[in-house]
Amino acid sequence: HRINSLALSCDYVCRTGPFDHQCKKFASDDEAFEAAIAKYKAFKGAEPERMVSGSDDFTLFIWHPKDSKHPIKRLTGHVQAVNHIAFSPDGRFFASASFDKKVKIWNGKSGEFLSTLTGHVGAVYQVAWSSDSRYIVSASKDSTAKLWEVPSGKRAKETLPGHADEVYALDWSPNGSSVATGSKDRTIKVWKH
Repeated sequence: HRINSLALSCDYVCRTGPFDHQCKKFASDDEAFEAAIAKYKAFKGAEPERMVSGSDDFTLFIWHPKDSKHPIKRLTGHVQAVNHIAFSPDGRFFASASFDKKVKIWNGKSGEFLSTLTGHVGAVYQVAWSSDSRYIVSASKDSTAKLWEVPSGKRAKETLPGHADEVYALDWSPNGSSVATGSKDRTIKVWKH
């Protein structure tokens, strides 16, 4: 089956490197590199790195890519192709977006299913997490993005309307202050949190 998405448990740590909300300045590239390595090691601890794959057969697989070439667990629950997967910055959760109009939240370590976020009326293309791992935003064919509280919220906390066509792309700024959405309507919108 075709793999549509991959997510690594340390994506956020790798993306932000040594930087955080405190905006610390580093005296040299070597100091910044050492800070990034320390941040990665603190995040990882004794746990293995985890990777999740999502495919067009409606399933997800959890992998420990450094330890084995075989999946650890197969996850089911979506009823159409999985479009996108993203781990929360703290690695406790991951979310999967699907053509079935749903976002599913999973335990980031065990893969246990936690909840389904329902509210979109079109396929969900992408998800992004807030830097504090408390919120997730989803982009959909229904021309909206939706903000959800995790893990408690099963209904959208906010709907971000304003696009005239499908919302294909989105991202949350690493400092948590804004979300950007990109649409088939040829616009990018920036939403303040």
